[in-house]
This record gives sequence, structure tokens and C-alpha cells, in this order.
Amino acid sequence: MESIKNDVMEFLFAPHQIDQIIYGDCRDPFSALGMHLIPSGGVSVRAFLPGALRVELITRDTGEKVCDMTRIRDEGLFVAIPRGIKEMFGYRFRVDFGGGLMELEDPYRFWTVLGEMDAYLFSEGRHWEIYNRLGAHHQTLDGVEGVLFAVWAPNARRVSVVGSFNNWDGRRHPMRLRVECGIWELFVPEVKPGDLYKYELKGAYGDLLPLKADPYGRACEPPPGNASIVVGKSQHVWQDADWIKARESWDSLHKPMAIYELHLGSWKRKPDENNRFLTYRELADDLAEYLTVLGFTHVELLPITEFPFDGSWGYQPTGLYAPTFRFGTPEDFKYFVDRLHRADIGVLMDWVPGHFPTDGHGFGRFDGTALYEHDDPRQGYHQDWNTLIYNFGRTEVVNFLVANALFWIKEYHLDGLRVDAVASMLYNDYSRQPGEWIPNYYGGNENLGAIGFLRTLNEQVYAQGQGAITIAEESTSWPMVSRPTSMGGLGFGYKWNMGWMHDTLLYMAKDPVHRRHHQNNLTFGMLYCYSENFILSLSHDEVVHGKRSLIDKMSGDAWQRFANLRTYYTFMFTYPGKKLLFMGMEFGQGLEWNHDSSLDWHLLDNVPFHRGVWSLVRDLGQLYKNNPDVHGLDHEPGGFEWIDCHDTDQSVISYLRRAKDSKGVVVVVCNFTPVVRENYRIGVPYLGTYLEKINSDATEYCGGGIGNEGKVIAEEIPAHGRPYSVNLRLPPLAGVVFVLEA
Repeated sequence: MESIKNDVMEFLFAPHQIDQIIYGDCRDPFSALGMHLIPSGGVSVRAFLPGALRVELITRDTGEKVCDMTRIRDEGLFVAIPRGIKEMFGYRFRVDFGGGLMELEDPYRFWTVLGEMDAYLFSEGRHWEIYNRLGAHHQTLDGVEGVLFAVWAPNARRVSVVGSFNNWDGRRHPMRLRVECGIWELFVPEVKPGDLYKYELKGAYGDLLPLKADPYGRACEPPPGNASIVVGKSQHVWQDADWIKARESWDSLHKPMAIYELHLGSWKRKPDENNRFLTYRELADDLAEYLTVLGFTHVELLPITEFPFDGSWGYQPTGLYAPTFRFGTPEDFKYFVDRLHRADIGVLMDWVPGHFPTDGHGFGRFDGTALYEHDDPRQGYHQDWNTLIYNFGRTEVVNFLVANALFWIKEYHLDGLRVDAVASMLYNDYSRQPGEWIPNYYGGNENLGAIGFLRTLNEQVYAQGQGAITIAEESTSWPMVSRPTSMGGLGFGYKWNMGWMHDTLLYMAKDPVHRRHHQNNLTFGMLYCYSENFILSLSHDEVVHGKRSLIDKMSGDAWQRFANLRTYYTFMFTYPGKKLLFMGMEFGQGLEWNHDSSLDWHLLDNVPFHRGVWSLVRDLGQLYKNNPDVHGLDHEPGGFEWIDCHDTDQSVISYLRRAKDSKGVVVVVCNFTPVVRENYRIGVPYLGTYLEKINSDATEYCGGGIGNEGKVIAEEIPAHGRPYSVNLRLPPLAGVVFVLEA
């Protein structure tokens, strides 16, 4: 036996190779393990199986024993040189770990899977389906079922896949490095969907790093484990082909878009079941009916890419390719999207490409170096959020992010992405003092890498997304955010109108007696209204961190606050731009949003004021959705005309909305004081009967019921530069909407 060991060691292993295998330092495991031709003729088979008491080499097809394998070291290194066999053949191992014999495949008999073109495109930063190559993919190779693992870690000394299938032992499955692209890969037989895994890496200097979750992992284990989970091929049969086909031909700028912003974990909970979350499937069925009644066309989800800390609301993600475990499986989330599509409701998602958390299992110093982030904290560390910033100048990082956006659109059929914190990406000096940032190549503060990334992102989404859209949360005056890249823009489809939101909420917080001095807060927005494709956004950011709920931002006593809110919504839903409301705002939620509890749904049943706000939002949503005069020209000057924006003494504004080539018109008048305005005359473009479609003071909405008895008739009395006019009775703190009768 000793002579066999010496012979084997003499020509099968380099002097240092055995220790490298045993101590987990082998950078090229395929040169040491598996089956190899030997110089003297014949083959050798080498295996490292820690804990094995005995190993037999058997034929793969018949299971016939070929020979016993010889133990070289007590740690579990075995070799065999079958007598009389000159050529390589299919084999397996029959192993006794102390509990009886079991058969195993050898991962080191499966050669490279990643193609040269894959490696080339990824290195170039333009492999838009790299998620189908990197990560964990359950498949069959050479008739053997298993999982192909692949991970980008170019500076690692060694990478192993560890998991429930190998007792988390990093020596068992070291991976092969593709040096031309920095990707490590290994096909591990008999690993199944549902198995947990991570990557064990040694840095360039041999230091063992914290176990890392898979950046391309499709599902994640709940904290504190945070392991990635192998996901099998999807069994979901999509039923939204008509929706996708229609979306592809939409001109979304001229279609209604009323967005309901939603935090999945706190919309509704199950108080009788330990206050648990609703699942994706439960949420889908409830939401489809609820949003249809209210007239919302889209739902926008706060980030559901996997994140470890509930209190981040998803804005510090560690698993960009995995829908969070909190509400179910990836298949459940597909059902969620499909169900809403079948109800003609689009699904948008908040997407966070600007930064990521420092959790040990995440992207930070992934291979021992600043791989996904900048090494210099002046570029790579976000001081406000204690997070790391992606290195947008690195092609592989840009590829990771752009491919991720396309992944959600293609794999999960999402209708668009709202890109978070765009301003923090565009400026090198964002939230930094002098000396805390590095100028770009030209000496400016623009982040050239981020600009290039955002343009590439939008170009690819609009080229490949079958009508999917992108929305920017951008809070500065950066030009042409929602203009095509061919014009020098960033290429987004839409931008949140943060200025309109700030100015109008400031106005609504003022006592009506002072509003006459601040009417410009309502009217200033028209000066830049068409510079971007704006969404009027009343988001979650406005009802957290001590900012109070929307109803509490209104001035006055309880009656006046609700009246103000109803007037504000009437103004918002008839003003140019798409619409967004955060959940709970539709019924005037009284408390600030709390992510740990459900919305106060009891208010709808028990407090008429809240039911009144809900009913108004329902009717405004249906009016906006179904009347092209209100939504048809949201982003073009021809859809809006002031009737009178100068009546500051009475704090009244009036305007028209109309669609292109429309024979009709919508007239909106808002009275922002608690005074009834009798005989209030405004000019209108046509003779005829104007039906009072919305009156926010109607008794149905818990108002005082003051109005115009359902209609007014235009007279040939000129006013406001128009040949005709109507005489109105304006209710206090109310908005009224008239539609010209056909």
C-alpha cells in the first residue's frame, strides 16, 4: 500500500498541491481533481471527500465496481489508477461516510460551461442576459441533474460554493476561474431547488472572507442566515399576453396613469394570525379589486428586491435578483403580477441602483477588494445612509445593474421601474462638503460614470422592454431627465415633480387668510410644467420621519382639514401630469405611516370624513381615467389653459383641460378659502350646459352640500377673454369640475 501511495504522489501531484487541496487553497481544482490521463498510459481519478471511510470507483452507466480508491491523506484525499484502462470513461463514486454506502457524482468531471462569447460580452459590459449565466441554475449536464454555479470575483485567490449539500465545507467544492473575465464556475451534481448556498472566498492575500450570498441569486433565506436559495425552472404559466401586447403599442404619455404607491408589508396584515404579512397571492386578489374601484391604473411597489432589515423598507437591498421572502416565493410574485395584469393594472417597482448596505454577506468588498463599489470613500461611501456606492465606471458593474433592470421586466413582466435617488448618483458632491469628494475628469461635480449608466439603462429598457417605462426620482434641476438620450437627455420616461409637491403642500399648510399672498405656490409650476414628463407625486417620503400625515399637513380645524384635502385632491387630479398617491392617502390616514402595522382601515367604516375622502378619490380617479380631456395632454401645453390665476384676493383659481382635437372641455374651479363665493363668473370657450361632475363639498364626500344643482348653462356674456361665461356658486374650501355636455 505504501508503494502505491508513493507512486501516486510522485507523478499525480506537485509537491504543494496536496496541502492546497486539503487546506482549501487550490486555485485550479480541475488540474488536481477528477479524471486525468497519466504519462505512463492509462488514467487516474482523484477525489477529496472529507469524512469518507472508504471510496469505490464505479462505472456511471452500470454501477459496476472498477476498483477501490486509495486514501492518500487522512483528511480525505483519495486516488485510483484502474488497471487495464487506457481511456477516460464515465464514472461515479460509491462512498461510505459511516452510515452506509451512497453513490456520488464527481463535479470535477464536468468541464467548462460558460461560453467564450458570454465571457467577452460580460467583460465588455453588454451581456444583457448575464443573469442566465451567473448565479445558480438548475439543469442537466451529460444526463446528470445538478446546479451550475457561477460568480464574478476576479481578485479572489479561491472561491468555493458551500451549502447544505456539502456541510458548508469550503474545501469540498472549489470552483474553476475563467481568467479572461474573472468568473468562477462549477457544476455541482445532485444539488436541488430549495438547497441553501453561499460562496466562500479567499482574498488575494489568502484571507478568508465572510461567506457571501450570491449577487445573482434568485431567492434568499430569511435573516440571520441570509443564504441564497437554489430556484428551479419556473412553472408559472403567464396569462397576460394580451396585456403585454397592448402595452407594447401604447403611447403612455397620452394614456391615463394614476399610480398607487404601496408598501406590501403594511397595506394590510392579519391581526388574527399574529399580525402576519399578507402573501403575494393574497395581496394580488385584494389589490386587483380595490384599485379597480378607485380608478388607479398602476401600483408601484416599494422595493421588493431582497433586503435584510425591515426598517429600510427595501431601500437597502442585498439581493437585487430575488423577490423578498417575506411575502412568498418567486412563483408567488409572478402570480401577483399576472393577477394584476388580468385586472388591467400595471405593476411598477421602486428600484435601487444607487447604493447598497454594508452587510457582511452582501456586495461590499466581495472578493476582498472594492469590486462593486469604489475603494475611495469619497466616491464609494454614502455618508447619509451608511451605505456603499456602486462603481459606475466599471463595465461589469454597469452590466450587473442594467441586466437586473431587464431581468425584472422580462422574467417578472413588470411594467416599469421607478429609479430611486437619481440625484445622489448624478453628483459627485451630493451631500458632501468641500474636500469630501473627487471632481470628474473635467474638474466638474457630475458623475460621468453614473450618467453613462443611466443612459444605457434607459436605452436598453426602451429597446427591449416591450413598452415598459422608467421613472426618475430626481430632486434637482438636472436638465432633460425625461428626454431621449439622442437629444442629450438621460432617457427616462417620466420624472417625479418634487417642486410641485413642495410648493403646493406649503400653500395648503397656510391659514386661508394668508393664502392670498402665496398664490404663486399654486401657479408657479406651470412655468416648468412641460420641461419634463412629470408625475405629481405624493409619496411615502411625505408621511414619515415626523413630517406628519397628509391630512395633518392641512390647515384649520378637523372639518377644514378634510375640506382642504378634498380640494387639494381635486386640484391634483385635474392638473397636468400623471398622478401618484401613497397608500392610506386615499382615505386621509390620520397617523404617519408605520411600516410595522397595517393601515387604519377601521376609519373607512367608522368615520364619515375618511369615507368621504375615499369616495372623492374614487370619483376623481374614474374621471381622470375615463375622460381624455383630463389626461390626454398631460405633457403638452395644448391640454391646459388658465381661465383666471390672478384672483389672489379671493384665493380662487380656474382653468380648462382638453384633449387634442377635442370638441369638449373640462372646467375646474378651486376655492381655497372657507367663504362661499356667490355669483362667481368665469369665462368658458363654448355655449352649452356644463355638468357638475365633481364637487368636493358634496354631502357624499362629507361636505356641506353647497353647489350648482348639478349643472350650469353658459351665457353670451364675455369674461376672461372668452366670448361666453358661466355664473357659479363656489362652495367653501372646495374644488368643482364641470364637463361640457355633449
